[in-house]
Amino acid sequence: MGLIKLRCCEFCDTVRIIFIPSFCSLMSKQNCANCNEEQASMRRSACGTLLCKMCFSAAFEADVHQTITSEQFFTDGENVVIGVSGGKDSAVVLHVLHLLNQRFNYGLNLSMLAVNEGIAGYRDDSLRSVDKQQKRYNIPLKVVSYKNLFGLEMDEVVEQVGLRNNCTYCGVFRRQALERGCEQLGSNKLVTGHNADDMAETILMNVLRGDLNRLHRCSRPVSGEAGGLVRCKPLYRCFQKEIVLYARFNNLDYFSTDCVYAPNSYRAHVRDFVKRLELIRPLAILDVLRSGQAMALQATDRCRASTVRSRCSLCGFVSSGSICHACRLLKNLHTSTMVDEPPPIEDTPSNTVGTGRCLCTPTDL
Repeated sequence: MGLIKLRCCEFCDTVRIIFIPSFCSLMSKQNCANCNEEQASMRRSACGTLLCKMCFSAAFEADVHQTITSEQFFTDGENVVIGVSGGKDSAVVLHVLHLLNQRFNYGLNLSMLAVNEGIAGYRDDSLRSVDKQQKRYNIPLKVVSYKNLFGLEMDEVVEQVGLRNNCTYCGVFRRQALERGCEQLGSNKLVTGHNADDMAETILMNVLRGDLNRLHRCSRPVSGEAGGLVRCKPLYRCFQKEIVLYARFNNLDYFSTDCVYAPNSYRAHVRDFVKRLELIRPLAILDVLRSGQAMALQATDRCRASTVRSRCSLCGFVSSGSICHACRLLKNLHTSTMVDEPPPIEDTPSNTVGTGRCLCTPTDL
């Protein structure tokens, strides 16, 4: 359980086998530091405490509850959408939020939202896990697709742009797909499964790019524009390894295959770097989080002054310019190749922002 495989570098195929030190002491079969009855099953990443499965699950849930209450994520009676992908992170945040909502009487009306990017052999399989989750928790589920929203599946986009920048297209489209899905569900509050590892990777990516505006947004557990969609990250201080353990200890159903296009992404290289840092210093991820938040705090005034948020003239979504990033990318796709006019986007409620027009109709762009 403590063995991991790590490729030496991007220039060779040498694989190193590394034993994680935090698991070494478990070989002595120590008892749980909390109940002192059951055998310890894991060591907490931040404090090093040995816990059994039940005590760890209780501590993990308490951590998430503390994050939710201290950051004041929700108010009683809110319609809250949980973004689900079938992966471990969204499976855990769905399970924990559903549990805490009942345990502490948050009073939330929960619903699930999934995005079908149109990646054959990947998303269709992961959506089967989402269907199982929906049946387990009996929470309303809505699935939105790139094909219906933008007229193209991600496989078609990759055919046009190749593997170099495909994650840029997918990230922008996915963000807007989630926003449209939330509007159709009548909610302005979206919960995502971003964890501490994800946050550290994003912070480092924006530091390396010198993007202060994005650094300001990505470093916070809550982000969003006033009157717009608010994104909450209840797992933002949870380590990925603990999320995996929680999912296994609680028999959660999730899809564990990586996206077929992800290995070529910029994030994949940053993720490898973060993992190497963690091998040297286990708390490196929390160090990056604190540093990112400190830098974002210093840049707050500058970011507010330099970022003027308006509405896209084509689709009506929040944008820093007259045309949003998604519409610009769609225009590039339609001008680079001859694409048949796609079907219109799904209807949005009349009381929400949006023109109701197809985002990718060439005449609109």
